[in-house]
Amino acid sequence: MSLKKYKPGFPFPGKIGRTIDRSEPAWPAQRRTKDGSPNVLFIVLDDTGFGQLGCYGSPIHTPNLDSLADGGLLYNNMHTTGLCSPSRTCILTGRNHHSNNMAAVADNSTGFPGYNGYVPFENGFLSEILLEHGYNTYALGKWHLTPLEQISATGPYDRWPLGRGFERFYGFMGGDTNQYYPELVYDNHYVIALPRAPEEGYTLNEDLADRAIQFIANTKQIDPNKPFFLYYCPGATHAPHHVPKEWADKYKGKFDDGWEAYREKTFARQKELGVIPKNARLSSHDPDVPHWNECSPDEKKIYSRMMEVYAGFLEQTDYHIGRIIQFLKEAGEFENTLIMVISDNGASAEGGSTGTINENQFFNNVPGLMEESLEYLDKLGGPETFSHYAWGWAWAGDTPFRRWKRETYRGGVSDPFIVHWPRGMKARGEIRNQYAHAIDMVPTVLDCLGIEPPLSIKGITQSAIEGVSFAHTFDNADAPTKHHTQYFEMIGNRALYYDGWRAVCPWPGPSFAEAEHVFGSPITADILVELDAKGWELYHVDKDWTETENVAEEKRSRLIEMIAIWYTEAGKYNVLPIDSRMVQRLNEERPSAAPDRSVYKYYPETEPVILSAAVNVLNRSHLITAHVDIPKGGAEGVLLANGTVGGGYSFYMKDGKLHYVHNYVARTLHHLESSENVPEGRHQLSFEFKVTGKPNLARGEGAPGIAQLFIDGKSVARADIPVTIPITLGITSGLTCGSAPASPITPDYKPPFKFTGKIFKVTVDVSGKLHEDKEAEMRMIMARQ
Repeated sequence: MSLKKYKPGFPFPGKIGRTIDRSEPAWPAQRRTKDGSPNVLFIVLDDTGFGQLGCYGSPIHTPNLDSLADGGLLYNNMHTTGLCSPSRTCILTGRNHHSNNMAAVADNSTGFPGYNGYVPFENGFLSEILLEHGYNTYALGKWHLTPLEQISATGPYDRWPLGRGFERFYGFMGGDTNQYYPELVYDNHYVIALPRAPEEGYTLNEDLADRAIQFIANTKQIDPNKPFFLYYCPGATHAPHHVPKEWADKYKGKFDDGWEAYREKTFARQKELGVIPKNARLSSHDPDVPHWNECSPDEKKIYSRMMEVYAGFLEQTDYHIGRIIQFLKEAGEFENTLIMVISDNGASAEGGSTGTINENQFFNNVPGLMEESLEYLDKLGGPETFSHYAWGWAWAGDTPFRRWKRETYRGGVSDPFIVHWPRGMKARGEIRNQYAHAIDMVPTVLDCLGIEPPLSIKGITQSAIEGVSFAHTFDNADAPTKHHTQYFEMIGNRALYYDGWRAVCPWPGPSFAEAEHVFGSPITADILVELDAKGWELYHVDKDWTETENVAEEKRSRLIEMIAIWYTEAGKYNVLPIDSRMVQRLNEERPSAAPDRSVYKYYPETEPVILSAAVNVLNRSHLITAHVDIPKGGAEGVLLANGTVGGGYSFYMKDGKLHYVHNYVARTLHHLESSENVPEGRHQLSFEFKVTGKPNLARGEGAPGIAQLFIDGKSVARADIPVTIPITLGITSGLTCGSAPASPITPDYKPPFKFTGKIFKVTVDVSGKLHEDKEAEMRMIMARQ
């Protein structure tokens, strides 16, 4: 006899009598999918260009992703927004990035609709929709979709993964993370201890694949028929380019002939594979990229190794994706899993013109140094660095297109895209040319599953989905696209696609000085008028696939029409005001997790405090005081730290002495050590920084100052610090009290270097009252008494 069931909200259909023998039970029905509903797997690569997967002509080995293209469909006309968080909102909601209030990354949010970083609840996530239809939902890896002020332990948690329809989450909340020392979140809490140390072979790629397999296996062993939606975002190949040496060494010498040679060989291979049209032309040499034959021998050595590391990183990522694919095959789930693979934007130029051993130099406007890269050459890819390749490789990685991530030429917004679903499509190993955008993924999945977009989710009326399904192209190579118009805007760069034509208006132009681009002046109304009059370019991409022939002068009337359409779309989707600022937005005043205060208190055995919620000590006088109890025999360990190997500060004890280190973007370590040991018993241990000059943000120089260490008010060390971090400790840093589990700010200790004494609290005073002021104030109080 089957159980009688009823939908929640409907009347109870059973019978309730005075006693159980005269009653009939009924149960609330569980959410169940239709029989045979496919699993859905989104694999979202990070900063992986059009010409960097093997199946797109690259020399980099990606056999597992290639196998998906061989058994499914490779699309050559898929587009994203040009930046990670905005693209990811499109991928998950089916709405444009400004409609999702994610004009740029959450770190660059501003106080305007379209820009504030708060993805509206009326723009439901695919996870929320599928959860209501009986799917298990998992998110792994990079998130970066929560406003900065909401990712601390204070919450709120409704815009964390578990608040947006995912039942399980294991990954990191920010834009990138150290692959050896990631800042991990498990469901709704930060992970304090990593599963293994880097010395024991830990890498994030392996960890994420392990968790993905575990999540799926946990539920399939209970209900084999229940489908899942897995949103898998490894964070690769975003910086830092981290991979064990054996992976990078596979590519030794493979890139010694330079980026032009990479482009030419990849371009030829793309034509051979049919990935690009036969009449496509290779875009011209980028004006910001030096010719390889003009580079010095040392430069070539550095640049080649940087690319070897990147290639090894991508191949390792592919390997662990392959482990998930193999598990699905062994579990009998592979044939009925709808897999979509996409990159969130083009290859990244954030390593600067020379590349860098530390990406945080880019965010602080600090140029890379060749001698520094040479010194770290053998360590590139290892935990001692936070490296990123030179932008010549980003240009090459986007072959055959122009430019790269953050820009709206095709190099920034045209990305690899693979669809694989053996049970749902007949086509195998074919190429599709139809125009598509990341906003089309959600409606396509719903189309394949036979699910109508919901009118409401959790009682919230839903907005219209802005993308269109491309499911009709699966088994029909000649099917017309349904996506005819698409606007683009990213950090002032603009573009419009309209029925085979593209209008592009770059900011500040086709060539730029590195510092100007990173820290340039904001766009003004006068500049915008000038750009609208003279800055737009026009390409007939149906014929000129790679944007090589600007026909703006010959087709002036068409260009004017397209500019008008761009403004119409901008008004429709909350694109205005146009904002070309980049690094400056990091310092934009925005809501915070807690009110600003002059004194911050921190305690041991607590979760890391993310950068936006932690005390900001940059370019300001401050006093750090640890209230401790030192046991017999002494103690060691971190008292307070914020940052990573890429930059930050650490206040700690070692060998009986008190220490402080300021790591200036991995370039210089400013180290103070006390002249005497810290005695046993209860004490106040302090570090003081007194600003003595102004910062020069444009030159990447934070305020200089005088630093001192104190034991119970007695000065035990003093030094001048001529330059400090000017803008940010890095997008992966977090403040910790009593230990430092992140990558080591100083080589003086190994993480987590937990303090072995007792910490009652650590205070950070940014009121401007330094140790001398407090001593004088205390003497005045005592005198009054």
